[in-house]
Amino acid sequence: MKLSFCIIAKNEAHQLGECLQTVGKLVDEMIVVDTGSRDGTPEVAKNMGARVYEFSWCDDFASARNAGLKYVTGDWVLVLDADERLMEGIIPQIRGLINQEDYLLINLVRQEIGAVQSPYSLVSRLFRNHPDLYFSRPYHALVDDSVMEILRREPQWRIGSIPEIAIAHYGYSADAIAEKNKQQRACEAMESYLKQHPDDPYLASKLGALYVQLGKLSAGIDLLEKGLKQASGIEGGTMYELHYHLGIAYSKRGQLEAAEAQYKKAIAVNVFPQLKIGAYNNLGNLLKGRGNLKAALWAYETTIEIDPLFSLGYYNLGMTLRAMGNSQKAIASYQKAISLNPHYGEAYQNLGAALLGIGNIPDSLKAFERAISVYEQTNPPEAKRLKKTLSEMGWRL
Repeated sequence: MKLSFCIIAKNEAHQLGECLQTVGKLVDEMIVVDTGSRDGTPEVAKNMGARVYEFSWCDDFASARNAGLKYVTGDWVLVLDADERLMEGIIPQIRGLINQEDYLLINLVRQEIGAVQSPYSLVSRLFRNHPDLYFSRPYHALVDDSVMEILRREPQWRIGSIPEIAIAHYGYSADAIAEKNKQQRACEAMESYLKQHPDDPYLASKLGALYVQLGKLSAGIDLLEKGLKQASGIEGGTMYELHYHLGIAYSKRGQLEAAEAQYKKAIAVNVFPQLKIGAYNNLGNLLKGRGNLKAALWAYETTIEIDPLFSLGYYNLGMTLRAMGNSQKAIASYQKAISLNPHYGEAYQNLGAALLGIGNIPDSLKAFERAISVYEQTNPPEAKRLKKTLSEMGWRL
């Protein structure tokens, strides 16, 4: 089977080459749709062997992506963004699945690099080049709507998924969001689409979550609850997102029992375990805050069982173990978190406190010094506060 790669890009010269390099060993052709670059993006693409086509930007991601689909010649299509990278280890599985005759779409697990609570998502980015398959929605464009229509007419097709991490996504760090003003653009695009599609549970999950993130709790809760009422028969990922973000919203509003119920409902949804890490972690935070340390311990342990590289899970496990009086295990958990994330200021600080608690002054001082060093780069006020506290204790740094 011939596999085409398709991407839309604007002013991505600084990172497009690396993206194209990760797919080069897999795909048979690369199509780049440029939407108005001024930084040499088309030249980077051409130098990597891609064919470049121009598209006049119209504030509609689906239209731009569909423009690219017109140029692909392969039997299958892989779609990424410039801030995404294909994991090399997934290539054999992709090759195997696209050579099976009955798959229409293969869902891929994406790792959200820099995400604090929800490090994984599921994306529909690998699909057969079917004449009736296309992207919809101006923001969060996806092919799922057309896929569902095809399946209703042609039930012989199957939807597949690869549980291993296929894509690394670097676009949702705080810096990237601020740089591109993603939140405002997303809000405007989705609100416009909502006026035309008021009964769309997927849109309710995305816009409702954004409202909650922006502090518009009432609007977010109303939209997320509306999405649940519309959600009969929808795929698991959307159902999970609705419950998960309702949990966040209720927690921010102080309705902790309601939040706990939503997190538990999110966990019960039939999706890949990696996607549930955020719900387990947030449930653990809620339970710990309410004094139910044993249940919180279970929630945090579950996060690292699902993903042994989840540094936040080890940190939260350490906090809970220390609250339960188990300093030695707490120290080991902090150290594991630091080994996974060497720039984890809070882990160094709490490691220092735990070491101090058992009388290990030299190592405690080293941990506090490292915490200050990290904070000076990431959180200067906290570095100053910690220095002052240690100075008042008579420690010379």
